[in-house]
Amino acid sequence: MKYVDDFRRRDIAQGLAAQIAAEVDPSREYAFMEFCGGHTHAIFRYGVQDLMPANLRFVHGPGCPVCVLPIARIDNAIDLAERHGAIVCSYGDMMRVPASKKRSLIRAKAEGADIRMVYSTRDALKIARENPDREVVFFAIGFETTTPPTAVAIRQAEGLENFSVFCNHVLTPSAIQHILQSPEVREMGRVRIDGFLGPSHVSSIIGSAPYEYFAEEFQKPVVIAGFEPLDVMQSTLMLVRQVNEGRFEVENEYTRVVSREGNLKAQALVGEVFELRARFEWRGLGEVPFSALRIRERYAAFDAERRFALSESQGRDVKGCECPAILRGVKTPTDCKLFGTVCTPDNPQGSCMVSSEGSCAAYWSYGRFRIDRQRQGAREDAA
Repeated sequence: MKYVDDFRRRDIAQGLAAQIAAEVDPSREYAFMEFCGGHTHAIFRYGVQDLMPANLRFVHGPGCPVCVLPIARIDNAIDLAERHGAIVCSYGDMMRVPASKKRSLIRAKAEGADIRMVYSTRDALKIARENPDREVVFFAIGFETTTPPTAVAIRQAEGLENFSVFCNHVLTPSAIQHILQSPEVREMGRVRIDGFLGPSHVSSIIGSAPYEYFAEEFQKPVVIAGFEPLDVMQSTLMLVRQVNEGRFEVENEYTRVVSREGNLKAQALVGEVFELRARFEWRGLGEVPFSALRIRERYAAFDAERRFALSESQGRDVKGCECPAILRGVKTPTDCKLFGTVCTPDNPQGSCMVSSEGSCAAYWSYGRFRIDRQRQGAREDAA
């Protein structure tokens, strides 16, 4: 395959669907968690779930860095602009994420705070150079995919005394381990997970090797999957075969991008600039040990948390918002009473709706919520 349309061909999709249907064991259920929000959107946008047999379902995990960032960290960013008078630079997907007291970065901006949307770390550095009399803070978020550009920015900021980074980079392997060790998965059985569709862009940086521990320790197969619908379907078939054969291995469907070792140059750069945090809060998962990065002492001059002595106050989610449960796979968006009524893309109450990769946004954008509600109504009528 050479062009993107090749990964969306109907005839190949139908063939893969027939293969999956032929190979699933009708006497058992299959539940595969896709960690990345890009996979969630591919599943809904292209109707992948509808091509699956009735006994195979996808569980939507916390695969969006915007979705898992706790409210308190957004409060900190607003505080940097309002109380400390800094120019806060943020990627666009963070601008509308709800903070405490029904606020957000974009609302704080409308009220006078100097918060600017940027497309890259280079934009933030440029703003710092153009405003030498102002403190400029880059609001850094993301999984391993967006961490190397932040590391580059910190190295390029040498001698730039008014620039700092508010670091919120988190690590996917720690989150997967936390999910597998959680009561919902291990003891309570509320979330059944038979295998994982491994994140693809993240794996282009860290490689597939870090997931080998989970496959062996928890006996859960992992398949690194690309984002196109045929990628997801082929990866699902690979997971079905592993489950049927009793194998628990890491396989790489996304070989055109991901290797076992990953991007060694990017890994070395990240290791030079960042170190592990002992603890970090994830929205929906709580505190996850060694799951995030902080800036090393060598580059402490560019650490906004040290420069401005930011507090670790706890923010509260909107009452009735089920984002935390949705991020853990315990509930789906249609289980939330706010979904589609109070909570819409124009008036998001939780991060799962505001993020372009959030589960709620996927349900809303591709109409799946209507199908789910029809099915729920049919079940209620039958009862």
